[in-house]
Amino acid sequence: MQSHQIRLASRPEGAPDDSTYEHTTVDLPPLEDRQLLLRVIYLSLDPYMRGRMSAAKSYASPVEVGDVLVGGTVCEVVESRNDRFASGDLVLSYSGWQSHALSDGRGLRKLDPKVAPISTALGVLGMPGFTAYAGLLEIGRPQPGETVVVAAATGPVGSAVGQIARIKGARAVGIAGGPDKCRALIEEFGFDAAVDHRSADFAADLAASVPDGIDVYFENVGGAVADRVFRHVNLYARVPVCGLVANYNATSAPAGPDRLPGFMGLVLTKSLTIRGFIQSEFVDLLGADFQRDMSGWVADGSVRYREDVVDGLENAPNAFGGLLTGRNFGKLLVLVGPDPTR
Repeated sequence: MQSHQIRLASRPEGAPDDSTYEHTTVDLPPLEDRQLLLRVIYLSLDPYMRGRMSAAKSYASPVEVGDVLVGGTVCEVVESRNDRFASGDLVLSYSGWQSHALSDGRGLRKLDPKVAPISTALGVLGMPGFTAYAGLLEIGRPQPGETVVVAAATGPVGSAVGQIARIKGARAVGIAGGPDKCRALIEEFGFDAAVDHRSADFAADLAASVPDGIDVYFENVGGAVADRVFRHVNLYARVPVCGLVANYNATSAPAGPDRLPGFMGLVLTKSLTIRGFIQSEFVDLLGADFQRDMSGWVADGSVRYREDVVDGLENAPNAFGGLLTGRNFGKLLVLVGPDPTR
């Protein structure tokens, strides 16, 4: 069996380009005892992958140059020498940017397509959905009547944040890029207000959408969006910091004066709670609650989701570049091979 793979060819300076990636095909060795051969169906593309391309110190080890790029996947078991899995099983794995992979079975979770589409294991019922659930409920702790603002609101994390906020009785305001996305926030995801950060009237529109200020700001973006949002935070506002995608391709410090003293003054005078987090730290605490709650909300329509599916592993690099600039609309997936459930 051969595996088509995309490897890290070089560490990008700024935005990843063609020189970042190496496309290759390798022969996989025969299965050993307790091993499985997996065929990748869906590959998840997520902003954290940009950090893994860098050698900078972070919460996870970087991908080494020459290694297959990392990523969550939904796979079909092609062949098994492991008693826990049989040919035809569908599993959630972390096989990365390749068409086939070997596994010893550790870290795999079986999926039941009768419960939910298998692609949702990489989105609303997977890591992005759990990120929204844990960050909002454990750090943001929205109360009925409060205002929750989330950036990158049509993404898999942001859209879930707004909908969970509404379930908890809060008012949800989403920030997104472009009128189509803003319209979807209202009509599709049920947000109370939507603001286009690409509009020339962004500052005024944001102010109008939060007349009572902001109690929870779920941070996914940073940059100019965050700069405007922080002008409206209320006393004791909470800020779960999930991502800073506006900075991921930066090669130098932002231009202009040092704004840190002013920001720290705001933290002090508004008694803000700002907490960065990685979703994995909450798995033991909230994992079971998430599976119960989110599965129920998706089933009864309280939480809706959208998927942006790109066909073909060879198109993953271009799709990933678009993810970092907000080109995608919904959870970005690559269809690597046929989905037997569709």
